[in-house]
Amino acid sequence: MQWIEIEKGNCSDCYKCLRSCPSKAIKIIDGRAEVVKEMCIVCGHCQVVCPQHIIKVKSRLRNVQAAIDDDFQVIASIAPSFVGAFDMKYPGQFKTALKKLGFSDVSETGIGAEYVKQEYIDALKTQKYKNFITSSCPSANYLIQKYYPRCIDFLAPTVSPMLAHGKLMKKSSPNAFTVFIGPCIAKKQEAFEYNTNEVINEVLTFDEIAMWLKESNINLNDLQEEEFENPTDINGASFPVKGGIFSNLKSISDIYGYQYMQADGVEACINILEALSNHELEGVCVELNMCEGSCIGGPAMPSDHPNCYVIEKRVRDFAKNKPISSEPVSSVSIESDELNRDFSEKPIFMPEPTEEEIVEILHSMGKFKDSDQLNCNTCGYKTCRDKAKAVYCNMSEITMCLPFVRKKAESIRNTIFEYTPNAILFLDPDMNIIEINPKAEEILGVHFEDVEGQNIEALVGRDILFDIRLDKSAVIHKKLCIDSKDICIIFEMSYIKEENVYMVIMSDITQEEKNIKALNAMKERTLDAAQEVIDKQMRVAQEIASLLGETTAETKIILTRLKKIAMD
Repeated sequence: MQWIEIEKGNCSDCYKCLRSCPSKAIKIIDGRAEVVKEMCIVCGHCQVVCPQHIIKVKSRLRNVQAAIDDDFQVIASIAPSFVGAFDMKYPGQFKTALKKLGFSDVSETGIGAEYVKQEYIDALKTQKYKNFITSSCPSANYLIQKYYPRCIDFLAPTVSPMLAHGKLMKKSSPNAFTVFIGPCIAKKQEAFEYNTNEVINEVLTFDEIAMWLKESNINLNDLQEEEFENPTDINGASFPVKGGIFSNLKSISDIYGYQYMQADGVEACINILEALSNHELEGVCVELNMCEGSCIGGPAMPSDHPNCYVIEKRVRDFAKNKPISSEPVSSVSIESDELNRDFSEKPIFMPEPTEEEIVEILHSMGKFKDSDQLNCNTCGYKTCRDKAKAVYCNMSEITMCLPFVRKKAESIRNTIFEYTPNAILFLDPDMNIIEINPKAEEILGVHFEDVEGQNIEALVGRDILFDIRLDKSAVIHKKLCIDSKDICIIFEMSYIKEENVYMVIMSDITQEEKNIKALNAMKERTLDAAQEVIDKQMRVAQEIASLLGETTAETKIILTRLKKIAMD
């Protein structure tokens, strides 16, 4: 199932999604981004950072609503972080709201977390693990399975609290339609992948619930609270906060020879997995959470969720008011072997380029020496070599290297600016010169250093600028002769609003004007010569009219035509 999809169009090419993606599972070809399912760990970070909001998570809300409409017994398992995600006075108001939406019953996922906690304790007691990694975060599990397979043996072979609670709910109500509600997108994949026995029928996120409440005109603070029949204890309620899984296990892990470590957020998880994979750590008990702040920083919190520290305090206060331990009210329980889970490798097969192929791609990006490899991460890859490998694997394009594209664009722009046959000047809002090109220096007979900061009026006069001063949308296009410099130009000037500058383009037509004057002078001389010939011929014609009258008439016609041609 492809849970995360990117809509076509409207992409601003900012590459924030790729930069935030820990597995680089976003392919960008021909300017179109798409999620590569096999590489994705469903962390949802790309959706959170997308400024255009075109990265969408597949919703299963309609399936849940259909089950309610069909009179199924629909039971909700709610993650403990719900108290921080929604604005309400009492936690029980959320249960009331879900009941109004049509859920038959609502209970806390923390109940499953209590079982998982005990499984972790039992596993630590065996002391058979070189290192021990919690398995409650599905995104972290996928990261290990796909990219750090050497660490699979360290993963606790235990289901997540969601699945543990789902098993408990199915035991209590075998025909129930079970729905997990939380801030995690990866739970959708985890439930779908594990659901051979339909432990969790559907997963809804907090933002889906927020939308549903809004559509149903349900305001949490307008509701009475309803107590949870089988509340979780302090351990189960603490799971979603940073360090919550081992909040009461640190001393136990130390007793059994493990040093407790916590990795919170993408970079921290990757760093510690690198160390574990390279056998640089031993005897550690690691709590992995792919989201900053643990589950309370999940990507599917409501869009209007409070500050992360406010959420954390709410969750901690909620947990603090729970009993230190609780005996299950329900007679139904699940055995340890029902909580076992195996994790297997999910290898990613990507072609590996040779060193020569990498160098060739780097050269095509204008990177010929080490200093050219900025490793700026703008394209989404940490290093230019990683970028080159992505290009080789058809996951990326050369044009995604912004320094390369900028350098190329600037090179073309500078070439045009330097070698265009037209004079180009840029002026500030006060018409002072801020830049001119070499052709402008040649035409105007000046050096940039001498005229920088001077007003353009000193060169072209004041009157020509009057129109554009009145109306910045106006465009000047005039022929202008500057007698002091003995030049004639076509003067074009317009205002560039985005840059708040005026641009002047001058085309030198001095030689053309001189040619026109020379042509006009030649026409005048030709006309004078023709008229002289006509007059002379007329005098001769009068003298010998009797003999050459007919020839004279023809001559007059021809010369008259010549005169007309010259005048035209």
